[in-house]
Amino acid sequence: MISALLAALLLAPGAAEPRPPASIDGYPIGGIGRQSLPAKGCAAYLFSTGETRTLVAMAGAEAGVLRIALDGQVRDYARAATGAAVDLGFASQTRYVSGDTVVTLTMTITRRPDLAQGAIVSDATLLVERGDRDGVIMPLAGMIGCAS
Repeated sequence: MISALLAALLLAPGAAEPRPPASIDGYPIGGIGRQSLPAKGCAAYLFSTGETRTLVAMAGAEAGVLRIALDGQVRDYARAATGAAVDLGFASQTRYVSGDTVVTLTMTITRRPDLAQGAIVSDATLLVERGDRDGVIMPLAGMIGCAS
């Protein structure tokens, strides 16, 4: 599983990046495409776990932002509230906000000896609430990578 996640994050030099899906399994949430490791701190890379598997979200611990594609538009949401930091700069639950959209990321972080600068996110959920629209909850999983 780790090698599949790393392969999804990294492409061979010169390889054309496939266009991420605008909608995943009927959700208004789409793929965000390849993301870089931050220059400082850690980032969580979260993938959809349904029929379509693609990179859906990236959360930066140091930057305090969550990047997702909602209704076909990739946007960054600023961290608004967080629980106590659990590991690698992340809490088990964090709220991010932009305008009338509130996104809550809940994740389980597990350290493993084979990951020197990161951890596994064994399960996560992304709750998207937008004004007077119905909320959407999407299950995710992934990993956290940290700059050296």
